[in-house]
Amino acid sequence: MASNIFILPLLLFLSIFTCSTAKLGHQKETEMTVYYHEYSGSRNATLIEIPGPSTGPLNTTKFGLMMCTDDPITEKFEEGSVQIARGRGIYVISALDGSHAHMLVSVVFINGKYKGSTLEIQGSYALRERATEVAVVGGTGKFRLARGYATFEVLYTDSLRGYLLARSNMIVLHY
Repeated sequence: MASNIFILPLLLFLSIFTCSTAKLGHQKETEMTVYYHEYSGSRNATLIEIPGPSTGPLNTTKFGLMMCTDDPITEKFEEGSVQIARGRGIYVISALDGSHAHMLVSVVFINGKYKGSTLEIQGSYALRERATEVAVVGGTGKFRLARGYATFEVLYTDSLRGYLLARSNMIVLHY
């Protein structure tokens, strides 16, 4: 019985020292357009297959295929533009017919006004559509508690070079 007397004060004492002092401020809305430059099938590939049981040549629409990505992201569409971020994550072909991939990507800002911040993107990416929309589900740094959406549109592909250029428009609410 005597031990119960100490539980409430102990919990109160611990809660005082474990509460965060972070202040969120006012909610902001950020709109941005960025360009993903994806390279596959070369020595400097930014998209590779995560090895699994081999069932023949790489088929990017095969159910269960997993790919890892670390794409350069730029503010301009030109291939040699200054990188502002990297798109790091995984894609898993998650539709039996190969039409959709589940996308989990961290946009890691490495230059510019958002340097050191991240955005977390997740959702079903429609592979056979010209454009698709996925959710922004979180972020860090200047994008703390982010939520919103990102659209992706393939602008250009060069299958001989294994190059793909995609534009992403993002609208993000954050603190």
